[in-house]
Amino acid sequence: MRTRLPKLTFGNYARPGDTATVGALAGRMAAMLDPGLSWADVDWLRTVWSGPLLLKGVLHPSEAAEAVARGIDGIIVSNHGGRQLDGAAASLDALTAVVAAVAGRIPVLIDGGIRRGSDVVKALALGASCCLIGRPQLWGLAVAGEEGVRHVLELYRKEIDRVMGLMGARSLRDLGPDCISFVQGMGPLHD
Repeated sequence: MRTRLPKLTFGNYARPGDTATVGALAGRMAAMLDPGLSWADVDWLRTVWSGPLLLKGVLHPSEAAEAVARGIDGIIVSNHGGRQLDGAAASLDALTAVVAAVAGRIPVLIDGGIRRGSDVVKALALGASCCLIGRPQLWGLAVAGEEGVRHVLELYRKEIDRVMGLMGARSLRDLGPDCISFVQGMGPLHD
């Protein structure tokens, strides 16, 4: 029986032989964030990368329109789990205005708070092209490895199928903003 937990570190940020504490590493991570990033950086990235380019962290319609104008191939509506700015809009709350600003010119993906199949249906009904999930897959991975991830994805598939069946939606094309009053009763998105 284990009586003591191993020392916790930020494995991706600790240098070999580094004995920094979690607190010191967290401070270093905060210093790595560059508040000076701008559209000029997006333009530069486009000059060195000709492949598909997604821009994550879009919460405002004007940012979405600017991303389209600058040749971004898709955007991810995300508040980065609320870790970057306390009080930032929830991804789902920003989605409708961002989708309207993009007007179908590029795909709009969403992340943050997608914890069940009904959350996926809500986001798709509000215009998201697809939903990204992170934590649920990580939970499945932590519990049962690859089989755990497979199980999580199967739970999502079944829940999406059940919600759509209860709504009378035969395909994703049947989803739209008019479905939201029905899906809202399926439970809120979680942070």
